[in-house]
Amino acid sequence: MRSVPDYFGCLVFNDKVMKAKLPTEVYESLKKTREEGVRLDSSVASVVADAMKDWAVANGATHFTHWFQPLTGITAEKHDSFIAPTDDGGVIMEFSGKELIQGEPDASSFPSGGLRATFEARGYTAWDPTSFAFIKDKTLCIPTAFCAYNGEALDKKTPLLRSMAALNKQALRILKLFGNKDVKSVHTNVGPEQEYFLISKEMYEQRPDLKFTGRTLFGAKPPKGQEMDDHYFGAIKPKVAAFMAELNEELWKLGVLAKTEHNEVAPAQHELAPIFTTTNIATDHNQLTMEIMQKVAAKHGLVCLLHEKPFAGVNGSGKHNNWSMATNTGINLLAPGATPYENAQFLLFLCAVIKAVDDYQDLLRISVATAGNDHRLGANEAPPAVVSMFLGDELTEVLEAIETGNPYKGAAKTQLKLGVDVLPKFNRDTTDRNRTSPFAFTGNKFEFRMLGSSNSIACANIMLNAAVAESLKIYADRLEGVADFETALHEMIKKTIKDHKRIIFNGNGYDEAWIKEATEKRGLCNYRTTPDCIPHVLDKKNVDMLVGHKVFTEAELKSRCEIQLENYCKTVVIEANTMVSMAKTLIAPAVEAYAADVAKAVAAKRLVDANLPCKYESKLIKNLSALTDRIASCIEELEMALQELHEAKDVVDEANAIRDNVLEKMNALRIACDEAELLTAKKYWPFPTYSDLLFGVK
Repeated sequence: MRSVPDYFGCLVFNDKVMKAKLPTEVYESLKKTREEGVRLDSSVASVVADAMKDWAVANGATHFTHWFQPLTGITAEKHDSFIAPTDDGGVIMEFSGKELIQGEPDASSFPSGGLRATFEARGYTAWDPTSFAFIKDKTLCIPTAFCAYNGEALDKKTPLLRSMAALNKQALRILKLFGNKDVKSVHTNVGPEQEYFLISKEMYEQRPDLKFTGRTLFGAKPPKGQEMDDHYFGAIKPKVAAFMAELNEELWKLGVLAKTEHNEVAPAQHELAPIFTTTNIATDHNQLTMEIMQKVAAKHGLVCLLHEKPFAGVNGSGKHNNWSMATNTGINLLAPGATPYENAQFLLFLCAVIKAVDDYQDLLRISVATAGNDHRLGANEAPPAVVSMFLGDELTEVLEAIETGNPYKGAAKTQLKLGVDVLPKFNRDTTDRNRTSPFAFTGNKFEFRMLGSSNSIACANIMLNAAVAESLKIYADRLEGVADFETALHEMIKKTIKDHKRIIFNGNGYDEAWIKEATEKRGLCNYRTTPDCIPHVLDKKNVDMLVGHKVFTEAELKSRCEIQLENYCKTVVIEANTMVSMAKTLIAPAVEAYAADVAKAVAAKRLVDANLPCKYESKLIKNLSALTDRIASCIEELEMALQELHEAKDVVDEANAIRDNVLEKMNALRIACDEAELLTAKKYWPFPTYSDLLFGVK
């Protein structure tokens, strides 16, 4: 049996493979592009392509594909074989530098939000040399960016790479001011914690709502849910353990640093956490992880649910985004140092993040906005929709001491002036990370906890990178060329703390008093739903910042606004139509059948003895009949609400109508059907219940 180090990354054309198979000068050129962001030398492409093909074929690959991430939320691929005909009727295996660098998939059926005219079907994919190629299902997958015929980005990778370049540019300006001449690049790292549910495939197939929407649209609360907290970190069931073992092996082959696995809070809920890596690679790996999870689950007779809220009343699934900044020399810029020099640098980058989160809290909320995540935020341990930051007591006290000029109360009372006094050392995670905080500092990184489990992590990191780049730009513009750097630095950090301390909150984010304080006293945004927040991506300050750093063009931002709202509308409409169908063809007939059989039982009893008591049956029949009528009425109202959507003048109007009317009607129908479930004998109920689904995997 092979050990993990022997096969880890065996399906990846990684640095080790490239060093072994590429000429030294080609390898060094590619490495420089990857590590320092130097423009790719096109002359090396043919050499790389030939080596990549030989390696892939030797590992069983027969095809190649440009693997990209369109605005659908999943990845896309079009497979071409390596074969080329020979004159004697045979074939050879070929792969050119041109095929490596650029592909031309049909872009007509991918979301474009108006960026692509109907007649402009062609799109382009461009090789991303900063992310490693890999083999999946006997196909060489080449990570690529995806753009329209006119060059506008149609994917999530392109703006992500742009945001990383923007942050790198501004961070280098700051580091230069501190005398860091050896640093050539700054990159962001991410470790996304992936939550998910596992249920029986057999039961899944009996639930149209799960098949069509990824979540249960009906389901009465089971007698036991997560009240006992006995699932969290509990013993892993044999079938789940077998799934996890195979999942780890498949991910390790692909170079994914799968590290931690455990049961989550809700029954049937679990988590997989990787070791952090560079953001664009982490994004690719997370997309792969979600895909492999679903494939491996199917092999074990299971279905992996990645929806943010597949079950009402228990924990939803998130994807905590552990984000940090590091130099190519290995310095974590969010790690508190042990010298005055390091302290000042750390506090400046910390303040840059504080300012970014406050200034662009709306963009962070927008980055996680989906119809599914709307059900999760603010419920069952998920953070609220109000963005705030948790720093912990010690670090908060340090910032307060700097702002007020009063001695720091920790360890020994110390007058803090940056660049003069040493920041008192404090331990990592000296307090709880505050599970209610959307954005928590955890010792040397920030944990952004608002992402939903099915989200691409690209969106959140695009906005976070860009916002921090803007803060650093403002700082660099102010500090470059000042006569007294230390004093200017101290005053600027002091001003940042004063101007942006409203975003810092270390208390209970679930408390209604906090929501009131946040919105009424502090003036923080509270965009509860996707239609509430998405249009704000086009606010002038947001457009100016994102366009200014060349992360998006204005046209790309308009397209994404439209695409996100369209996706919201389509998602909820599919859910509503599924509810109507299930209620009409499954639930109402089941309730009626049970009521009819109970009525027959009453009639049979009274044939025996007209005076036999039938109070229970009579009451049950009345209740079931009333519920059937209520269900029918709710169906009618929901259908009418759906019909009224056709009158919407645009996608914004349609999204608002769904938020204000359709969702209300869907909820009313669910309540009626769930009440009926509790009264209907189990053998009549047409699909597996919450009890079956949540406790069905052994």
